Amino acid sequence: MASKRRLERSSKDTWIGGVCGGLGDYFSIDPTILRLVFLVAFFGFGTGLLVYLVLWFVMPRSETI
Repeated sequence: MASKRRLERSSKDTWIGGVCGGLGDYFSIDPTILRLVFLVAFFGFGTGLLVYLVLWFVMPRSETI
C-alpha cells in the first residue's frame, strides 16, 4: 500500500517558516527554486509575500525531524 503524502511545512529545511521546504518535499522540487519563485512573485507581481504568509498559516508543521 502506498504511503500518503501530506503537505506540511518542513521542520528540517527551513529559512523562515519552512513553507518552501515543505512544498519542495511534497512536489520533489529543490526548495531553492521555490524560494526564487516566491521572490520573483513578490518583486514582480507583489503577491509572493501574501501567498507565502497564507501557506505559512494554513500548512501544518511537520512533526518529523
